[in-house]
Amino acid sequence: MRFAICNEIFKDWPFERACEFSRQAGYDAMEVAPFTFAPLVTDISAARRSELRGIAERAGIAISGVHWVLAFTEGMHVNHPDADSRRRASDYLVAAVDLCADLGGVSMIFGSPKRRDLLPGVTRAQAEDWTLSTFTAAAARGMERGVTICLEPLAPSETNFLNTAEETIALARRLGSPALKVMLDVKAMCSEAKPIPQVIRESAGEFAYFHANDRNLKGPGFGDVDFVPIAAALDEVGYDGTVSVEVFKFEEGPEAIATRSREYLRQTFGR
Repeated sequence: MRFAICNEIFKDWPFERACEFSRQAGYDAMEVAPFTFAPLVTDISAARRSELRGIAERAGIAISGVHWVLAFTEGMHVNHPDADSRRRASDYLVAAVDLCADLGGVSMIFGSPKRRDLLPGVTRAQAEDWTLSTFTAAAARGMERGVTICLEPLAPSETNFLNTAEETIALARRLGSPALKVMLDVKAMCSEAKPIPQVIRESAGEFAYFHANDRNLKGPGFGDVDFVPIAAALDEVGYDGTVSVEVFKFEEGPEAIATRSREYLRQTFGR
């Protein structure tokens, strides 16, 4: 396993400083949100992509991948009854795969709750079919460029579509592409009826990324979620991918969040 941290935690820090601090704090990689660089992934030039990749390499830290890919976009929805909305989303996801690969990343996390909500009048069967159709081109590009798209199950409080690991895995399997998998997020798994270690064990071989956080939207070790059984379950299933710290509340400040989260993971994972 390698350990990463999401770059939006550092808010207005220069990317150089965020990379250098993360490496010093013991992280192996940085997971990046494209909106921290430009409003749209298509606004990030080839030269800027090369520059960002070089900054990370010089700091001795990898870029594990991208997330928040549909943040702040308009007119895109992966299962909208309007075919143009789905087409725009499909084209944009392909562009996001290219950005991920250009930065040296290998994982594209897709959460985007409001861009996948089951809309009025749309059946679940329709939503599933349209979602798979929207991701088909991006998965094909992922195969070409070595990027795995990871669908993220999210809690019912965030979206009404793909709320459990089991149903998200079932949908990803239907496409039959190695480039479409799922990811597991501790915060989201807290909403499932099953204990988190059980979800991990039942998802073995199907998830390609892991978010470490707490039900309180803070970092690991900042709440009451015990990561000891989580780490044990990940070891048991032989997970050797990225464990990435993703938080949504930043009151403690980036230095404390990054440092304390990594120390807690070191204690619970033993590495």
